[in-house]
Amino acid sequence: MTITEFTMRLLVALIAGLAIGFERQWHHKTAGLKTNMLVAAGAAIFVLLSFIMKNDDPNIDITRIIAQVVTGVGFLGAGVIFREGVNVHGLGSAATIWCSAAIGCIAASGLYTETLICTLLVIIVNSFINPLDDYLKNRK
Repeated sequence: MTITEFTMRLLVALIAGLAIGFERQWHHKTAGLKTNMLVAAGAAIFVLLSFIMKNDDPNIDITRIIAQVVTGVGFLGAGVIFREGVNVHGLGSAATIWCSAAIGCIAASGLYTETLICTLLVIIVNSFINPLDDYLKNRK
């Protein structure tokens, strides 16, 4: 992998995280711009590292690093979930962080169209499903 391809994949992950984080920040959610950018970039860096290591040793299984990204992000997501009495808050932010990590992995794999599709879908779910969710919670 050339340094140009490495940089391009990392920048695509950052831009996807920026787009998702912007929506979260716009709606005043706990995990915003910087969090989603760093999660997407961090996941991409680990995947890019696995590709670099695979070039040095063809016996390396890159899926093992991706699996560890999923585990690590799970702990990060758990940090934004909190309970207040009988209510639980932050599940949407945790799920968004998880999606940002997955999108970072996709971007690092060089799947740019797929990265765009996934980013748009996460933004659509967070932006347009939330009013429906609120309506369903408050109906009598």
